Amino acid sequence: MGSINPERRIIMYDLEQAIRERAYHLWIESGCEEGQAEHHWLAAQRSILGEQVGAREHAAEVPTKPKKARAPRKKRAA
Repeated sequence: MGSINPERRIIMYDLEQAIRERAYHLWIESGCEEGQAEHHWLAAQRSILGEQVGAREHAAEVPTKPKKARAPRKKRAA
C-alpha cells in the first residue's frame, strides 16, 4: 500500500471499518452464528457500497437551480 496516497488510504480504512461494524451487527442479529463470517462480511459490503452508490446517484439526480438569463447590456451614449 505504499503507493496509495494518504487521503485515499484513510477513505479505504473508513470503508473497511464501516463494513466490519455492519458485519458485526449482522452477526449479532443472526444469533452469533459461528462459521458465517464470510456471509456476514459480504452482506455488509453489499449494504455499505450500495448506500454509497445510492447516495452518489441521488446527488447526481438533484437538479441544480438554473441561472436566470441576464438581459443584454444597453450601450451608453458617448
